[in-house]
Amino acid sequence: MARIAGVDIPRDKQVLFSLPYIYGIGFPKAKLILAQTNIQTDRMVRDLTDDEVVRLRAVIEGEHIVEGDLRREVRQNIQRLIEINCYRGQRHRRGLPVRGQRTKTNARTRRGARRTVAGKRRAARK
Repeated sequence: MARIAGVDIPRDKQVLFSLPYIYGIGFPKAKLILAQTNIQTDRMVRDLTDDEVVRLRAVIEGEHIVEGDLRREVRQNIQRLIEINCYRGQRHRRGLPVRGQRTKTNARTRRGARRTVAGKRRAARK
């Protein structure tokens, strides 16, 4: 396995499909990186030379924010929204949808499972 940005990318796949295993690299960015490093998209990871792996590493770690740095940046952005007490920050704090989705129905993924509330009991007649 080639280790890039702290992630072991699978050897038995093409490079184009292995790079998205790294957090922060999707399919389009993988194509861009392979074009920058002059590596064919259909090459298998196990067939890459050490020089090609070094070039991939240099481009990914030098020009792109990936893995821990990207996760930290996203977390800091959300924390900043919460601290300045803007509407989006309030929604993050309450665990509600942030981007204007409806909440009267749906939004179960963001709000979590329903909590059942016991109904009123009727008094027994004598």
